[in-house]
Amino acid sequence: MRLWHQSLISRLPRQQLLGQHREIAALRGNGWGRPHATVNYVFQYSPCKLYQFHVLVMKEMQRRGYHPDLAWLEPTYRGKKCPAYQTVKPVPLTTPIYPEHNAEYLAICLHNLAGKGIFLD
Repeated sequence: MRLWHQSLISRLPRQQLLGQHREIAALRGNGWGRPHATVNYVFQYSPCKLYQFHVLVMKEMQRRGYHPDLAWLEPTYRGKKCPAYQTVKPVPLTTPIYPEHNAEYLAICLHNLAGKGIFLD
C-alpha cells in the first residue's frame, strides 16, 4: 500500500491511478489506523488530509473519464462497510497535502515505478 507522490497523480498510468483510489478508499474505511510502514504517516494527521488527497485522485480519474462513486466526495464517508464519521474537522489545504511528499519521497516513488517498468521522467 502506498500513496504516490502528489505531483505524480496526473501522470500515473491507469492501473496505478485506479489502484491509488482503491488504496485510499481502504485507508479511509476500516484501514484507518492499521499499521502499514509505507503509509503510517497519514495517521499522524486528520482524516481530512486523506480526504483532500482522495479528492485530488478522484478529480484526475474524472478528467480521464472514469466515474468514481460520488459518495467518496463526502468527507465523512468511509465506505459501505464502515460507519461514517460524525464530523471531520476541516484542515487547511496545503501544498503538498502531506509534508512527507518531498523530493526524497518523489525519488522513492519514481524508483518504485521504474521497478514496474514505468518511467515518468
